[in-house]
Amino acid sequence: MSDPMRPRASLRTAVVWEVLQDALDRRVKATGRESLDVLDTGGGSGNFAVPLARLGHRVTVVDPSPNALFALERRAAEAGVADRVRGVQGDAHGLFDVVERGGYDAVLCHGVLEYVDDPAEGVRNAVAALRSEGVLSLLAAGLGGAVLARALAGHFKEAKQALEDPEGRWGAGDPMPRRFTAEQLTALVEGAGLKIGAVHGVRVFADLVPGVLVDTEPGALDALLKLEAAAAELPAFHSVATQLHVLGETPGAAEA
Repeated sequence: MSDPMRPRASLRTAVVWEVLQDALDRRVKATGRESLDVLDTGGGSGNFAVPLARLGHRVTVVDPSPNALFALERRAAEAGVADRVRGVQGDAHGLFDVVERGGYDAVLCHGVLEYVDDPAEGVRNAVAALRSEGVLSLLAAGLGGAVLARALAGHFKEAKQALEDPEGRWGAGDPMPRRFTAEQLTALVEGAGLKIGAVHGVRVFADLVPGVLVDTEPGALDALLKLEAAAAELPAFHSVATQLHVLGETPGAAEA
């Protein structure tokens, strides 16, 4: 599952797509239903929702931005999946003001925990939206990737600041409100009652490689994608990934 129109985007999403598609395929087999109900919190304009709908799943996107939801509606219509994508305005804190509890086979929580006031509450709400057998796809900014990027750019004080800051921020000008380690994210998921299905580092190398090299060197993009996939599961590389992806499973789903 990929976005053929944006090959460079695959550097950011390939690992997540592969893990997510495998998890959904397993849920399809376990439930006997070809179409699953998926909730995408903070799903914006549908980077994940529209491709999921193309696979036949029903996707509800919750996002606080009216502009993003308008773009989602247009994108779904252009892809021919408007009947399988629903956008509603809301956020992780008031999630159940707009969607039902326990109504989804899978919940995506991508790029949300960095911005909420209480990450633990955000994860608990995402888990409460799952059916008794379901999966959670959690994607958040990684601390180590930011530290490494600032250091390689020669901003050593900022790198040290990010390393020591409780929220992983490198300074007042940092646009990211919060970053996480793999241990912090897995603790949040387990604390909400799920079992850890997988942990992957995302964009381990992609953000460190000059774009001109990837765009001009023959075969470089494909080789970099394969390198990212090979490193993603190795714990040693989680500490330097730009993003971290955690797959959580309800006890019932984990045993299925």
